Amino acid sequence: MFDVNKIITALQTDPNAQRTALAGGGGLAAGFAASMLMGKKGRKMMGTAAKYGAVAAIGGIAYHAWQKSQQNKQGQGAAPSAAAPQDVAFTPAPENSAFLPAPTDEAAVDQLGKALVRAMIAAAKADGKVDAEEKDAIFARLNAMDLSAEDKAFVFDELSAPLDINAVVDAADTPEHAAEIYAASLVAIEIDTPAEQAYLQMLAARLNLDADLVNEIHKAADAQTA
Repeated sequence: MFDVNKIITALQTDPNAQRTALAGGGGLAAGFAASMLMGKKGRKMMGTAAKYGAVAAIGGIAYHAWQKSQQNKQGQGAAPSAAAPQDVAFTPAPENSAFLPAPTDEAAVDQLGKALVRAMIAAAKADGKVDAEEKDAIFARLNAMDLSAEDKAFVFDELSAPLDINAVVDAADTPEHAAEIYAASLVAIEIDTPAEQAYLQMLAARLNLDADLVNEIHKAADAQTA
């Protein structure tokens, strides 16, 4: 079974990656962990991810944003509400929902986990700063981690492949999964370059996410990582 939680946790907690990121090193080799769940949003989300699992944590952002967007469409979002996702304690996506498959449905769990990791890696590539040296450093770090051969191969392949937004978008087989893919992409990066901003705008358009839902995903992510 694809262990998305271990992949994300290993990337975030690798001590060499942490030291390099804290030292302010540049480039993806120095900043991959900082970009992928060690950015401001991702780093602060790790407590939730550790408690509920990374997929449930990311799904929770999308779920709360979805609920708030639906309220807005029904005319209930004109004024701040006590039930607004940015104002309440975070809860993960409900199990057996459109946002989180049942743990016993391994195929669905694997499919969603791979979609979210692929989305995060693609977002980390969005500024175009990946070179051979940086890839080699990432590969060496991942190879030393406690991951299965299949999980390592998946991450290696995704890192090696050119940025392919089509592959990211094609994994969005439901509107709810589309929202989760956008949420995963959002928390993976700092959004501090025009290229990253343009990538997220293009991704939202390709995923057919309306502007209000995108706005609520940003709000929910900010609330969860404040």
